[in-house]
Amino acid sequence: MAALGWLTPRRRSATARSVLAGEASAEAARKSSQEAQHAEDATDADLAVEEPEFPVLGDDKAAAFFDLDNTVMQGASIFHFGRGLYKRKFFETRDLARFAWQQAWFRLAGSEDPEHMQDARDSALSIVKGHRVAELQSIGEEIYDEYMAERIWPGTRALAQAHLDAGQKVWLVTAAPVEIATVIARRLGLTGALGTVAESVDGVYTGKLVGEPLHGPAKAEAVRALAAAEGLDLSRCAAYSDSHNDIPMLSLVGHPYAINPDSKLRKHARKLDWRLRDYRTARRAAKVGIPAAAGVGAVAGGTAAAIALSRRRR
Repeated sequence: MAALGWLTPRRRSATARSVLAGEASAEAARKSSQEAQHAEDATDADLAVEEPEFPVLGDDKAAAFFDLDNTVMQGASIFHFGRGLYKRKFFETRDLARFAWQQAWFRLAGSEDPEHMQDARDSALSIVKGHRVAELQSIGEEIYDEYMAERIWPGTRALAQAHLDAGQKVWLVTAAPVEIATVIARRLGLTGALGTVAESVDGVYTGKLVGEPLHGPAKAEAVRALAAAEGLDLSRCAAYSDSHNDIPMLSLVGHPYAINPDSKLRKHARKLDWRLRDYRTARRAAKVGIPAAAGVGAVAGGTAAAIALSRRRR
């Protein structure tokens, strides 16, 4: 207080009180900040208990399985592929219109009518019949750049990347042709793809399928077979889809996610307390999910799943 010696007693008293008030205010602010930090730490600890870190880093018994259409990519991949084939004169305008109508029905109806599904399969198979597998694979790379790359949902891609960053394998599981699915998986840096297999003889498509389309319950069977071949623990795995038709696949794993869900899947997911994500409106669902990640992982092999599926079909 020596610095205040020149002040009168009254002024000295007022100044001292100001100093004390300032010091007290600063001390209160410091304590308040510390208490807030303690409270935040406690809240974080509580959240950590309720929502453990996922995916688990280094868990090689876990993997992730992603549906393709409207989960990873906006719209139907086979339709975008058809657009690319039409551009390359694989079929006539009337066939494109018919093909587009079938895809529109599939999306608008929200369910697969057996007659429409059979008609769509027959149309697609007739288009590729007589063409070489290598030719379609090469064209698929071009079509991905032309029509598909810009339709990948960034949010879903980040979810897949989180699994890759944790050291886990990530597979596409789709009713789309395995050639298309494999191209997309490779371009996204995923592990590989399970898809519908079209029959080929000496590298040329015959216009028939090997077994049945990879759809609905068949997806669950394929995931179960792949998990057994890879030595995975399905209770530690995750699956992602937009469609109620994939409930069998989602029900297999310990971490099911509804992504851009249709009304039936949304209702089912809420009933079972599954996690939700809807990227169509940039709206976060109520439950907390996998933290976002950026970029894409290193390219991994894309053929193991197709081999596993082929073995199961025989």
